[in-house]
Amino acid sequence: MTSSSLPAAGTESTRRSRGRPAVPLDRILATALQLVDEEGAEALSMRTLAQRLESGTATLYRHFTNRAVLIGHVVDRVLGEVELDSGALAEMSWDQACRALSQAMFDTLGKHRKVAPLLIEETPIGPNAMMLRERCLAVLLAGGLSPSLAARAYATLARYVLGFAIQLAGSGNGAEQKQVSEHFHNLSSAEYPATLAVADSLPVPLEDEFAFGLELIINGLSQLHTR
Repeated sequence: MTSSSLPAAGTESTRRSRGRPAVPLDRILATALQLVDEEGAEALSMRTLAQRLESGTATLYRHFTNRAVLIGHVVDRVLGEVELDSGALAEMSWDQACRALSQAMFDTLGKHRKVAPLLIEETPIGPNAMMLRERCLAVLLAGGLSPSLAARAYATLARYVLGFAIQLAGSGNGAEQKQVSEHFHNLSSAEYPATLAVADSLPVPLEDEFAFGLELIINGLSQLHTR
């Protein structure tokens, strides 16, 4: 996704915005991300963002043709925060690298717990998204997976990370988790014997669920690769 070109001189949007100082793209994206972090993905609109910037929507349309393009830039900015050590990845096996890449993406989305819904709106194709996709596919292909299996493996891992990241916004705090745990421990042994038997392990923290499920996916891929 790329920024749109400036409106042609003499258009209505240009006339309305004449006299307003230009707003740097980096500041716009930083403010947009802050807006999403604070109020949620649904709060991000051209009008709301312009108000935060104390500017007009015409200023935003100089950079983005519509909200979808703005979202693409915001998503790519977040994906640019994914921390990956190229040297370390090169020394890992394909399955170890997949774990590291998936965990790094999940951890980054965990820092921006309300951003994940934006990734549903369209497939990320910004430069940072493309680089992450390229590195993951390269790892899978180098590990000997066929192109078809590598493509499906990447798609599954990406959607798995996104699915758990979306739940981060609603994951309960420590007090809520304690309350749920107490509820399970106080259940009737006659009605809920199985639930009571595993009550010491409930509720499972979201991060633990993510790690466990990721291990199952990669183990399954390993079996397919072996076949």
